[in-house]
Amino acid sequence: MTITGGCYCGAVRYEASGDAGFKAQCHCRECQFFTGGGPNFFMVMPGEGFRFTKGESKPFARSDLETPVTREFCKDCGTPLLTRSPSLPDAVILKIGSLDDPSQFGSPAVAIFTCDQQSFHMIPEGVPAFDKLPG
Repeated sequence: MTITGGCYCGAVRYEASGDAGFKAQCHCRECQFFTGGGPNFFMVMPGEGFRFTKGESKPFARSDLETPVTREFCKDCGTPLLTRSPSLPDAVILKIGSLDDPSQFGSPAVAIFTCDQQSFHMIPEGVPAFDKLPG
């Protein structure tokens, strides 16, 4: 599978190839900040198959956390593009809103961090939900 995407203003473009791993929607409070209040829909792709084809992202990692994730955005328009996690060093976590064709996501396999779910967040019927990460 090859996926292409980028930011809202077009300054940053990327390509990701390989088999999509984990597909989920995350309701954690941190993701709510980056989505404007909703859950974050994402898919994990192999890091070796990922490359920027135009421009570059601006990384951000919190300095007050022991092992923070690094979130990457367009420095011009602020579109969230991906996350890199110390727990998944060989992967990129793509934000579904940045895909050229979001239908390539399909649907989430799970909903995670529902302990922070807001009353207006919806989980599709039949999607398993977990307070934190599944075991």
